[in-house]
Amino acid sequence: MKVRVATAQYPITQHSSFDAWANHVHEWVAEASAKEAQLLIFPEYGAMELTSILPANLQSSLQGQVIELSNLQEKFIDVWTTAAQQNHVTIVAPSLPVIINGRPVNRAMVFSEKGYVGYQDKFFMTRFENEEWGISSGEKVLTIFEASWGKFGIQICYDVEFPIGSQLLASEGAQLIVAPSCTETIRGATRVHIGARARALENQIYTAVSQTVGNALWSPAVDINYGYAAFYATPDKNLPEEGIISLGETQKPTWHYQTLDFDLLEQVRADGQVFNFRDQQGIATKLLYHKIELKKVQV
Repeated sequence: MKVRVATAQYPITQHSSFDAWANHVHEWVAEASAKEAQLLIFPEYGAMELTSILPANLQSSLQGQVIELSNLQEKFIDVWTTAAQQNHVTIVAPSLPVIINGRPVNRAMVFSEKGYVGYQDKFFMTRFENEEWGISSGEKVLTIFEASWGKFGIQICYDVEFPIGSQLLASEGAQLIVAPSCTETIRGATRVHIGARARALENQIYTAVSQTVGNALWSPAVDINYGYAAFYATPDKNLPEEGIISLGETQKPTWHYQTLDFDLLEQVRADGQVFNFRDQQGIATKLLYHKIELKKVQV
């Protein structure tokens, strides 16, 4: 099976109204759909551009804007549902802070022709999220999204720098891990990309990175952004020798496309130069204080 994936190098853009933002979303989705993409990946915290339609006092309040964005969640879902259905695509929307049981969490939602089908919350918080923004670790549930062309999971930014989530998802059948990310420095972007490359190697899967790009100095949360999109694989037979399928042009707002062939992964797992995926199954991974649940969702 094959799937054509579009991963965004996405700028945080100011908008005059919610409707203007919605039109912006539809333009981005329509562009990728016109290039025959089946799965579209937007970056972590790309939804923070919605704060540009808030009053000035809330645009400068890290905590206040989270409440307002959570209040927009229903309208946010409607826009992405329409975009997915009209363009006949599956979308990993830009992650949005939402308040769950009184705590803000970083949530990436997934949409398809069926509408809003599920989400993945971020497990591991960066220092900025913990110490300045007050974003909390989400529920310890990993979701496998099952499409007609294959299965994928989501590891948001910092999460992809740890093996546990990707290993559990791959063990349950995920062939692709997508890593929506928001980083402000070369170091931060590098950590995410190294993590994505390592997860592809360990599990003999594909990984795809989407990142925010450019500056949005009006936003205290995502004011400076450095990034680029990328696709990675395990370096083995019939796959790139360095495991790098393709890299986007740094800091350029655009889509980055790739067609991924899942049959190549099965061949490597069956007769590769090494058996990383098989040997990984002998390693037990868990969180010390939390049990991780796995669930499957049809897209």
